[in-house]
Amino acid sequence: MRNRGSGQPGGGEHITRARAAIAGLTGDDEMTTAPMSLAKGLEFRAVVVMACDEGILPLDERVADAADEAELDDIYETERRLLYVACTRAREHLLLTGVTPTSEYLADFTSSTG
Repeated sequence: MRNRGSGQPGGGEHITRARAAIAGLTGDDEMTTAPMSLAKGLEFRAVVVMACDEGILPLDERVADAADEAELDDIYETERRLLYVACTRAREHLLLTGVTPTSEYLADFTSSTG
């Protein structure tokens, strides 16, 4: 399993849990685990974005630490952009996982524009 660091303030424990979840799976030595913040510029045949849960995306700790409304808006926009970048790294397959209640950002993937 290749690791690309935690890179996300307060999110390191989630990366460690994700790595533990795939450890021992067939082919885990060919899997790369990385936080969304390190995905820019990379491309993979398949991408799994894990833990798209409320409180994780965006991370509750980051939201709680926002000093004002402007910083809060910046956190929400940054997290939404990071999810978009992570999802667009997949050439063929994309899987988003989460538990209920899921992140409000998943509505971007399920809403109809038609």
